[in-house]
Amino acid sequence: MSTQSFRVNHQISAKQVRLLREDGTQIGVVSRDEALSQGRESGLDAVEIAPMASPPVVKLIDYKKFLYQLAKKERESKASQKKVDLKEVRLTPFMAENDFQVKINRAREFLTDGHKLRVTIKFVGRQLTHREFGPQLMDKTIAALADMSAVDQTGKWFGKQFQATLTPVKKTKPRSNETKDSQVSPQEV
Repeated sequence: MSTQSFRVNHQISAKQVRLLREDGTQIGVVSRDEALSQGRESGLDAVEIAPMASPPVVKLIDYKKFLYQLAKKERESKASQKKVDLKEVRLTPFMAENDFQVKINRAREFLTDGHKLRVTIKFVGRQLTHREFGPQLMDKTIAALADMSAVDQTGKWFGKQFQATLTPVKKTKPRSNETKDSQVSPQEV
């Protein structure tokens, strides 16, 4: 539910308020007592929806229905937000070409789904004596994914790992249909 709280009925402290009906039409600037009496007559609550306005805006609505609608809007906005996850592909400096291609294909799937990608090259044991292979393999990986990603964070050493972060790039589709439609064939004239 919304963390915002509203003043209802007798909690409203302003002497004059701008009063709105349930459908949003404006009644005008009236006294607080007048707004409360109109609310009682119609069986609705007087809810202060804009306390910082001058004069504060009060709406005649069913308070529980109002809170439900706010919570519903909040849920819908959370559902419509796209969550971007950070996925990881781990490589080793002396891996076979086929294994490398399998990892690249998996990375392509992550980027196609719109996820950020962290490429980690992990060094173990004697591999640490050949740290120069980390940047070389990272360059090869970035080149293999260059058509669908951009480097977000360049390669850096974190202990025994060399890491870089890639962000998916949206492809623009060629507009070949427009050029075909704009050209008029001699038969159509």
